[in-house]
Amino acid sequence: MQEYVTELSKFAIPILMAVHTVCGFLSMFDRLENSRVIHVLQTMLLFSIQFLMFVDLALVTRDMQYLFFYVFVQAFLLAAAVMVPVVYDKVNCLLLDNMCLLIGVGMCVISRLSFKKAVKQYIIVLVSLAISLFIPLILSKIRFLKKLTWVYAGVGIAMLSVVLILGEVTHGSKLTFSIRGVSFQPSEFVKILYVFFLAGALWENTSFVRVVWTAVIAGAHVVVLVISKDLGSALIFFAGYVFIVFAATRNYLYLFAGVLGGMGAGWGAYQLFAHVRDRVIAWKNPWIYIDSKGFAITQSLFAIGSGSWFGMGLSQGNPRAIPYVEADFIFSSVCEELGVIFGICVILVTVICFLGMLKVAARIRDRFYQLIVYGIGIMYIFQIFLTIGGGIKLIPLTGVTLPFISYGGSSVMTTMIMFFIIQGIYIRLQEGGRHNVRKG
Repeated sequence: MQEYVTELSKFAIPILMAVHTVCGFLSMFDRLENSRVIHVLQTMLLFSIQFLMFVDLALVTRDMQYLFFYVFVQAFLLAAAVMVPVVYDKVNCLLLDNMCLLIGVGMCVISRLSFKKAVKQYIIVLVSLAISLFIPLILSKIRFLKKLTWVYAGVGIAMLSVVLILGEVTHGSKLTFSIRGVSFQPSEFVKILYVFFLAGALWENTSFVRVVWTAVIAGAHVVVLVISKDLGSALIFFAGYVFIVFAATRNYLYLFAGVLGGMGAGWGAYQLFAHVRDRVIAWKNPWIYIDSKGFAITQSLFAIGSGSWFGMGLSQGNPRAIPYVEADFIFSSVCEELGVIFGICVILVTVICFLGMLKVAARIRDRFYQLIVYGIGIMYIFQIFLTIGGGIKLIPLTGVTLPFISYGGSSVMTTMIMFFIIQGIYIRLQEGGRHNVRKG
């Protein structure tokens, strides 16, 4: 009986995931954007996918702790998917449903890789939701966010500098510091301040002088990250600046200059940092260095290939053969055990989230809030591109996490806060009229 259940679930899980993804695309249409039918259907699919994944884990491993953990995960998803629309009736269901799906997938995959880490991640997810629930309310009350432009920049640079001075070295980079045994990665939280700074600097003044001054301050963020050797985050911050400036000015010269600057920065990083050269060499031909520089990427490709379309089944692959699989290569683990179809759906769900953010931004007249939504969307999708692109050998590895799915408390908390900032702005949009956000 067990074999029948696990074998059938191998096909059922990707199929249900595909249906959920199709529903997400349908929600992009204006008349179906907040359809309660689609929201209820996606919620049912979410709970079905979670049930099958955790039952599969419990049956294969014969460990009932997965079912115990499943109850707690479902309680969180129920609170997020069902209770949030009760608290905020004008919430964007498209972003909420997909956020819950990605978090659910992440909790299941991390628990399969390391149950102890999954419990830690779950606690952080709960705390993140508790904090995030107040964000739409706070955004509806605060009226001085536009006046804090340089405060955002100062606090952000200060936080990054603290890590540069006092941070712990992780894989050759200074990424985190600990308080009473709890590690934080400030660069994740600074993303929020950084987007608010860029929006505040450019929402009403896009003169050349203002763009240059903004570039200097944004460059200070990037330089501190480069000195800390947190090059993945530095690349995300740089891309965020280039595209937010383009969105504010609609000037293709700035975009072209940004692309050239990015190419020059990449060449400089290759010349300055040995680990960057190693990653580029491994990306070009990992098979030559399969026992050294190319080990991680070759193991990632083996995992994706062995999973085929429907996967090997949870706990039936060997994802732990991939170094740092819980953080940097979790997408490869997903493809190995849940299948390439499931992995493609994960990519499509993140794209749906990004398109949903752009759709919200396009409706907003207030340039400050419009640039915030646009900036969050750009940094979110660019981080996904770096993570998945590195794992499938599309680009060199950058060592950044996959939002909501990878293990990492700072990442999941920051991403959830970002999503709820957009929810708060969207709710203001609905309350102020379809094409307006109240000035504030």
